Amino acid sequence: MCLKTSQILTGRKFVLSKYDLNENVGKNKAEIDFGSDHIIIERRYRALGALNDLFIAIWFLTGSILFFFDSLMTGGTWLFVVGSLQLLLRPAITLAELVHVRRVYRSQSVNQE
Repeated sequence: MCLKTSQILTGRKFVLSKYDLNENVGKNKAEIDFGSDHIIIERRYRALGALNDLFIAIWFLTGSILFFFDSLMTGGTWLFVVGSLQLLLRPAITLAELVHVRRVYRSQSVNQE
């Protein structure tokens, strides 16, 4: 059984559909309203994660180049340490996004009651 999930943004709703490629397309659909706040939050954290990844690549590339020279090897080692520490930020950014979205979702659900 081959399953495919597609997400289509329509206004303020995500249309999620799962279907077997061998059967009729679009049998099982669900609409979930996440709101525009979720989309804005997701984009901000995605941009932060991309910026973090860019800096990680810069630290490791620069550290690798510095390793070619004996006199600069210590600086290269420190850049590897900085890059490794920055790798710890990746899951922290993801967790911060999840907590932020949950907090916004809770505040919206309280306001709707």
